Amino acid sequence: MPRRLLAHVPKAMSRRLLATGVFAGAGLAAGIAAWASALAIESRSAQAVRSGLMGVGITWATVEANGLQLHLSGTAPNEAARFRAVNLAGSIVDASRVRDHLEVTPVSAIEAPHFSLEVLRNDDGIQLIGLLPASSDVDALLNEAKALDAQNDISEMIETADYPAPAGWDAAFAFGIEAVRRLPRSKVSISVETVEVTAIADSLAEQRKLESDLANLRPASLPVRISISAPRPVLTPFTLRFVLDGEGARFDACAADTERARDRILAAGLEAGVTGRVTCTVGLGVPSPSWAEAVSMTIAAVRELGDASVTFSDADVTLTAASSVPQAEFDRVLGELQTDLPDVFSLTATLEKKADVAAGPAEFTAVLQSEGRVELRGRVTDELLRDTVESVAQAQFGVGNVYMATRLDEELPDGWPIRVLAGLEALSELAQGRVVVRADSVAIEGVTGSQGARDRVAQILSDKLGQGQTFRINVRYDEALDPLAALPTPEECAASVKAVLDRRKITFPPGSAEIDGPTSQIMEALAKVLEDCPGVRMEIAGHTDSQGSEGGNLGLSQARDEAVLLALQGRGIDVTGLTAKGYGEAVPIADNGSEEGREANRRIEFTLLQPVADNPDPTQSDPAAGPDTAPDPALEAAEGPAADVAVDDQLGGEDDDDPSLAPQEKTRRPLARPARDG
Repeated sequence: MPRRLLAHVPKAMSRRLLATGVFAGAGLAAGIAAWASALAIESRSAQAVRSGLMGVGITWATVEANGLQLHLSGTAPNEAARFRAVNLAGSIVDASRVRDHLEVTPVSAIEAPHFSLEVLRNDDGIQLIGLLPASSDVDALLNEAKALDAQNDISEMIETADYPAPAGWDAAFAFGIEAVRRLPRSKVSISVETVEVTAIADSLAEQRKLESDLANLRPASLPVRISISAPRPVLTPFTLRFVLDGEGARFDACAADTERARDRILAAGLEAGVTGRVTCTVGLGVPSPSWAEAVSMTIAAVRELGDASVTFSDADVTLTAASSVPQAEFDRVLGELQTDLPDVFSLTATLEKKADVAAGPAEFTAVLQSEGRVELRGRVTDELLRDTVESVAQAQFGVGNVYMATRLDEELPDGWPIRVLAGLEALSELAQGRVVVRADSVAIEGVTGSQGARDRVAQILSDKLGQGQTFRINVRYDEALDPLAALPTPEECAASVKAVLDRRKITFPPGSAEIDGPTSQIMEALAKVLEDCPGVRMEIAGHTDSQGSEGGNLGLSQARDEAVLLALQGRGIDVTGLTAKGYGEAVPIADNGSEEGREANRRIEFTLLQPVADNPDPTQSDPAAGPDTAPDPALEAAEGPAADVAVDDQLGGEDDDDPSLAPQEKTRRPLARPARDG
């Protein structure tokens, strides 16, 4: 405005204009201050609510401020969690400022129940307990159970639920029911996670066969636990036969009443020259607790004679020396043996005479061919014996498999029928062979696919022929004829596992018990090996280097070998025989001072577990044990992993702590056997 115009403006108006300007500036400043204050309040409120929610673990909610309002957004896991978040925010700021925009995770469908079936089968009947899918044919299951046991009522406690069967149920159910069919005394628990089979077999041979059959039937992806036990067999008669001749030293039959007795007998055999694998059955029926003592000293006597055999049939002992043994030596050894042998045993000893080659002996021969045909030739006493021999042969080898070409001879010696029939019964234990019956002996030779056949042949001949009678056995075990031989031995299983781990180690990330991804190929290879080794007892041992605390390394090694065990179980391996044990840094195999040494010490090892007697030195627990009974380092190798040894805990004992079940008091000598005159 031109100055001259201002000059005409009154002073009062000027003052009013100035005051208006001042008030306008103050209002603008106040507005700016209020806006800044609101922003600060919003920020502090949002931060306070966020901190409060995070403090109680609510991480799924987002807090945003808009003016004085606080907006909550996100997805709550359930309605209770949403309500809690809103209430907590309302307790931190004024509840009227909280705006709830939270969502809630939809309620999932109700999960299906856990389906399972437990089947108990024994001599008292069959029990069925469990929950099955509604699609299951319960009536067919009951009919199957009734077909297995028609004599007893079926106890059925089965419920059904109207849900579809989970994946893998049908395979698990089919395998479990098949196991029940094959196991008359068993408990089978079926679920999609695993099928557990617990059963009792009648014999060790049946146990091996059942384990092999079930291992072959198991679906590849189904985890299965199989535990089949076998009681000690009852051996009648309790038989042992030891031979030392031009072919070497060997056991034609071996039996013992305890683990300690078996070890002592095998040690005596090793001392006499036995080599290779030896099978000795631990069973029931021993006539005296002095069995091992008597057998050991008699084997020592055979060793001194050099060409002889001894046969124990219960308390009857028959020692036969070859004609090459000098009479004076025979008399000396026999006299010492008769003095030392425990009173309960009855000894008959014979020194063979030199054969008269000019006279042709009377013979009866039976030849069993590989296809099952048997040819009978030689002499029999009369028509009645010929008809009897033919009938017995047809019963044992089949009606169409018997060829008879015998002649009658009334001058045959006494006992000829018993010898012929005993020889045929013994021949039936072989897959292929020949038996020759003469007046003074019965000789059998051949091939078998059963590891217990030679023992059985010795039992038959010693029992049927009686004490003091001579017989010879030359029976060879052929693994190709053994249906169970396809299963690897525990040592073979351990060697195969070692070969896998020698190629590549099982590795873990540092400080972790989670198996490395690249190691999955090793686990697959281990699973393939262990698939054929059900029930083999091995320890999975975890080892670490020395870095870190001792306690931490011990815990880490335990967690790692348990991870290996679980990985094998997840691949369907029967892990009932596997145990996991961590050793931490306690068992190094290299120097922890270098990186290479520490790498070598970080390892997983599989170790075969063998049953160990409580006292491996029989001389420490048996005062009667002589110096020749000390354990030999070669004993374990000679015995072999598959020795027919029953599980002691089936009788309630542990290893050799259980005593012999023979009579503990001295008894009278058994009555003489009746004459065997045919």
